[in-house]
Amino acid sequence: MSVKKGLGKGFDVLVPMGLDVTQVSASPEERIHKLAIDVVRPKSGQPRKHFDDAALRQLANSIIEHGIMQPLVVVEVEQNMYSIIAGERRWRAAKLVGLSEVPVVVRTASELQQVELALLENIQREDLTPLETAHAIVRLHDQFGQSYEQIAKRLGKAPSTVANSIRLLALPEVMQTALTIGDINEGHARALLALVKQPSEQLILFKQILLHGWSVRQAESFAAAAKKSAIQSVDDSPKSKKVDVHKATGKMLKAVGDYLKAPVKVQHTAKGGKLVISFKSEEDLERIVDQISKLRKP
Repeated sequence: MSVKKGLGKGFDVLVPMGLDVTQVSASPEERIHKLAIDVVRPKSGQPRKHFDDAALRQLANSIIEHGIMQPLVVVEVEQNMYSIIAGERRWRAAKLVGLSEVPVVVRTASELQQVELALLENIQREDLTPLETAHAIVRLHDQFGQSYEQIAKRLGKAPSTVANSIRLLALPEVMQTALTIGDINEGHARALLALVKQPSEQLILFKQILLHGWSVRQAESFAAAAKKSAIQSVDDSPKSKKVDVHKATGKMLKAVGDYLKAPVKVQHTAKGGKLVISFKSEEDLERIVDQISKLRKP
């Protein structure tokens, strides 16, 4: 493996003072080298997709003052060209401040090991967004045959945590975008996920969070109430199996609806239920009331 050294002056500003870059690691393969920043490139398929500009500038300012405190981890992909396994934020910040070289540890790794290293480094440092983490976990599972239990163990997380992370991908795209840019947080996302089978209620909750700045607790309360209402109410579509309405009752409801010329249905609740007559306007309501009043006349 050919590693470029002596690629310019100023390398001392990249690492803490007093650090012996040739003896940092016991293994020669893991010693810190200096590489021209132009021969280092981000790895395609990295789990990280979103970089916060303010945080990147803050890191750049830290590099100006203290240097790069931890080297990048790279793999040689062709002669004198290297792909970043871990440390893309440091590389981007170094480019921002105009550095010509970066400190690196050069490793040889399989693609799976590269993805795992990138995933582990970013998740353990909480550098990935929740959705980036979810996509990376799914990639480990789908492309490399890792079970979610194995992935959880590798990450040092509970299997339930990994499962909850993946569930974020079930959110509609507009809600995933809001989570990525910070308009909602992961707590809001979990509340929205509780209504994944009630898309209309889910959308209402999403709009309330955005328009009125609802807290996670408010979102959770809304989701719980919506789920409870769905369980108690009757879905009157032909496919519903929630309530077995007797044929006689169905015929009676149809007869009442035909007489009133309005939709009529029954809604069962935990204690009893109610008969619902729908109307289109105030005039329609007056017409229905007039029809009902005729039933009372002798």
